[in-house]
Order: sequence, then structure tokens, then C-alpha cells
Amino acid sequence: MAQRALTREQCKQAIDAVNAALRDGYRLDSNPSAVKEAAKRLKVNAGTFQHRFAAAQERYGIKPDMKLQKRLEKATEGDTVVHRLEEENKALRAEIRDLKREELSRETIRQQVFKLAAINPNPPAWTTKPSKRGNTTGTPTILLSDFHWGEVVKPDEIGGVNEFNLEIAHKRLKRLVEVSLSLLFDHMSKPSYDGLVLPLGGDMITGDIHEELTVTNDIPVLPTIMDLYGKMVWVIDEYLKHFQKVFIPCVTGNHGRKTKKIQCKERWATSFDWMLYAMLERYYAKDSRVTVLASHSPDVLYRIYSHAYLLTHGDQFRGGDGLIGSLGPLTRGRHKKASRDASMSQPWDTMICGHFHTLMQLPHLIVNGSLKGYDEFAHQNNFSYELPSQAMWITNPDYGITIQMPVYLDDEIEKKGSGWVAIQEAA
Repeated sequence: MAQRALTREQCKQAIDAVNAALRDGYRLDSNPSAVKEAAKRLKVNAGTFQHRFAAAQERYGIKPDMKLQKRLEKATEGDTVVHRLEEENKALRAEIRDLKREELSRETIRQQVFKLAAINPNPPAWTTKPSKRGNTTGTPTILLSDFHWGEVVKPDEIGGVNEFNLEIAHKRLKRLVEVSLSLLFDHMSKPSYDGLVLPLGGDMITGDIHEELTVTNDIPVLPTIMDLYGKMVWVIDEYLKHFQKVFIPCVTGNHGRKTKKIQCKERWATSFDWMLYAMLERYYAKDSRVTVLASHSPDVLYRIYSHAYLLTHGDQFRGGDGLIGSLGPLTRGRHKKASRDASMSQPWDTMICGHFHTLMQLPHLIVNGSLKGYDEFAHQNNFSYELPSQAMWITNPDYGITIQMPVYLDDEIEKKGSGWVAIQEAA
């Protein structure tokens, strides 16, 4: 029996059904395609419908509306762009949430964990105003840095010239207080001080950033912090017996950290130095005589009278050689920091730092010694011997830095010769 010929109406019905599927979002090349969807809607066998769809185009010239297909493709592209923008917006919202959470964590650490108020970057007013009594000697500064609390230095590994451990650290810190007070009050004629500035310059504990330190340190990190915290409270309290006001600006060092490498971002948050400072700030929060500035910045700028100081640790300065030692990188580093801060309208007069364990007290650069003293690293690298020491000086309201008095921390400093002066004869 011969198959009846397809009528024009049947073919047009097939094309109309395909166009309807295209308008509803189906495509000719999708799965399921617009053709299969049209067959399903007309309840016609897929093969039969495909025959009608082909006959409509070949026999009657009736074709699907391809504008519907192109419109759908453009809409799909638009949906893709919209989807991409939605994803970017979602990512940005997540980043904003993270930033808010990060800021919240900062405030949580300061306010909830350490019970501290918001950071006040300004030093107390008394540091910039001379006493009204008139004949003030000025304001002493005792730079405390590079204690390396908890480290052990064995004398048999460095030719017997130094030894260091917690017991010796306690003795040297006690000597620091005693000698500094003696120099300031017993060896000065009628001294009159407006207060004391006690910068904490970092590397207060040695930490365990190197495997050898983890093995050889006296005690683990957290007990080390607690031990030093108790001693620092004693130090500050002792100075308060002689000074009406104490200002303590603080920067972190490179040793007391919990990260493998020193960080540029959130340096303070990974530093055990900062933890110590925050504990001291909390302890003295209600004592109006003491101002502790536990800064989040690696540099702190403050003034004593009209003389401006920049406090930094010094680990940003690298280089040097056997002739000039650390003076080269320190001079270059000072110049770079001075240029940077001048460009931000924050000029200063003298940079003070630690890190190099080499006492240098120059007019515009003061570098601290260390409580630890000469160690295996210095010996192995052929560095010159250095006595354990800390820098001390007086800033006068009229003349700036006037008197520099380093504090040496050995119980006995070797005395050579006799009498108050001797001529060294040539061999």
C-alpha cells in the first residue's frame, strides 16, 4: 500500500512546533533538541516528525525561524556574562566579609583578648613639653632590645668570652636597671628629669625560628614570654620609683615570630614581641604614669621635645663587609627611611634601632647592643667581639641629644693598667 504524500499543512505544523520550541529556549543542536521537543509536543513518532521536518524544508521551502536560534544564542551569551558578573560580585562580597572579619579579629585581639583600648599613635603630651620648673636636665632614653630571652650561649663554643642563659639574663637585666639609675642620678649634678622614654626595639625573646634554637633554648617559647613579662613589670616598676612618667614605644623584631619568614602584612600579629607588649599595655592600662604604645607598624615615630625619633628594629637593612661592618647598610637604610618619611611629610632627626648587636651612638643614628652579647653566630662569621650592652642617652629641650651613656651589662669589665691614665709604649 503506497504511503500518502505529506501535505503542506502537516509540514507547516512541524515547522511551527519547532519554532515554538525555539522560543521556549530549545536549540536545534541541543539535547534534547527543538525537533525532538516539537515531536513530543505533537505526540508524533520522532522518526515520522523528522521526515516531516525535512520534507517541509525540501519540498515546500518552509524553514524554521533561525532568528529565534540567534536570539537564544545572544541571550545565552548574556546569561554567561551575567553569571560571570554575579560570581565576581559574590567573590568581592566574600572578600569584604573577610576584611571585616580581619578587622574584627584585630579589634577582638586588642579589646577582647588583651582588654586594650584602640591604638593611640600619639606619644603622651609630656614628652614634647619641657617641665615648667625651668632647669630640667631633659628626658633620658634607655633603649631595650635584642634581649634574646631564653637563648643559651655556651662559652666553650666561642672561646670562653661570653655565656648566656636565663639565669644570666636575669642578672644582666637587674644590672641594667641598677647601672642606668646610678649613671642618671649618682653621676649627675642635681639631675632633674621630665620622665623616662623606654623604647622596646624587638627580638625581646629569641624564639625558635631556627631548628638549633628549638633544640638549645632554655625553655619553650610561651614560658619564656611569661618569664620575661614578669621581669619587665619589675623593670618598669623600678623606674617608676625614680620617674613620674614612663613612655614605652614598641616595635617587633624578626626573631620572636611564629612564621617561617618575616611577613610584611600582619607582622605584628605573628610576633611574640607584640604579645609581650600587649600584655604590658594591659597591665599598665589604668596607671596614668605609664604609656605603652604596642604599635602594629614596624616603625614608630615620636618626639622628645622638638627632637624627632624613628624607632625600628633594623632587620630591613642588609649587607655590610669586613671593613665597615654594619655601618654601610645602616647608613643606607637610614637614608632610605628618611627619604620615604620626608615624602610623607613625616621628617625626623635620629633613627634608633637594634638587630645588629653592635653599640653605635651617633648624632643621627643610634644602634643598640644586646643583652645576650657575643654568640656562636657572631663567632662563626668572624664578627668583632661586643660586650653585652644597651644604649642610653639624654635629650635636652634646648640642645637635643646631649649626653650618651652606654650601659654595659657584664658584672666585671676587665681593667687594664693602673691609675687613671697610662701611655701605651710601643713594643
